[in-house]
Amino acid sequence: MANPINVNIAVIGAGPVGGILACRLANAAHSVLLVDRAAPPHMERSGFDGRVYAVATGSRPLLEEAGLWQRLPFEPCPIDHIGISEGKLPHSKTSILLHFDHRQAADNPFGWIIEAGSIRLALNSALKDSSRIVLRAPAQANVERYTDRALIKFAGGETYSARLVIAADGRTSTLRASAKIPVTRLAYRQTALVCAIAHERPHNNVALQLFFPGGPTAQLPMTGTAEAIHLSGIVLTESHDVADQLTRMEITRFNREVGRRLGDHLGGVRLIGQRWSYRLSALHAHRYFAPRLALVGDSAHTVHPIAGQGLNLGLRDAATLAELIDANDDPGSLRLLAAYQTARRPDNLLMLAATDSLNRLFSNNLQPVRVARDLGLAAVERMPWLKHLFMRTAMGLNA
Repeated sequence: MANPINVNIAVIGAGPVGGILACRLANAAHSVLLVDRAAPPHMERSGFDGRVYAVATGSRPLLEEAGLWQRLPFEPCPIDHIGISEGKLPHSKTSILLHFDHRQAADNPFGWIIEAGSIRLALNSALKDSSRIVLRAPAQANVERYTDRALIKFAGGETYSARLVIAADGRTSTLRASAKIPVTRLAYRQTALVCAIAHERPHNNVALQLFFPGGPTAQLPMTGTAEAIHLSGIVLTESHDVADQLTRMEITRFNREVGRRLGDHLGGVRLIGQRWSYRLSALHAHRYFAPRLALVGDSAHTVHPIAGQGLNLGLRDAATLAELIDANDDPGSLRLLAAYQTARRPDNLLMLAATDSLNRLFSNNLQPVRVARDLGLAAVERMPWLKHLFMRTAMGLNA
């Protein structure tokens, strides 16, 4: 075997969390090997596809430090207000039971809704321009971990030596499995249908969460385009059978169904781009590290999308790990990795418990539970200190 090429960090997985973390580390003068099974042109879809990310205010500094915020080709849309309501079918008027105004908690908005392709374009641009990132994609890497380093081997004999390997390879992480790290899984009998809609009236930067018996429906404000001046992302959670029917439904009928769920506050709606569906489940790794290995993002944890915090948890993993790496000579030391786990597990476990409980509480149609929910939401509306806590948490900021 030829002498391996030395890098400081290897990141396996070039999705949003892995790609952003690689750029952040490179901008702090670390040499990085970034590996992904997909080629960059395939990761970068052409055209508008309707998927979005919610990036909390607390996550924005990481994107700025990674040099990505300023590269976003499409303007993110701020979330200035959040409305929560009990969904009712059929209905034509949405009654907001709980309203959050960002000005009651901070000067910045709750966060921004960013079209998925915008982040991918910014990432690919940054990866192309970085002199400290070696990108191997498409590629399959074999990782061997030792006490003092890890070897990342590719077909043909190319080998890299890194002091830390970061697993950003998703919920089915092969690196997590190879390290024999067990996980706890929570299965939901739900599918999330994701799309974008054009609508007649402005959204006024309001994100709306409607709770139906089959699961929550979220309307997320987006920056308009030439094709759709008023634009929103939709995450519609339903039972598998209902979600499958909605995915296959003729477009005119689908538009009517989405409008029926949202009510009339946006006027008429029409589908823009594709419909995407995802079977929902949650998981949590029992450990976030092994010798010379750290898990971040979906490799370590996934949560129900009811609060829109999945990506932000991964970005907080990335920010915490990057700060620890910056402050230590050995990025793969067990002391550093234990500190990373200690810092991130409480936040991730709390969000897992909160999203799981919220989904189970709201995804049913029992009359006593519905009454209790409405009373609970109305009570929170009258408690400024509790609303402030919820808003700071949604922003990814300290309470």
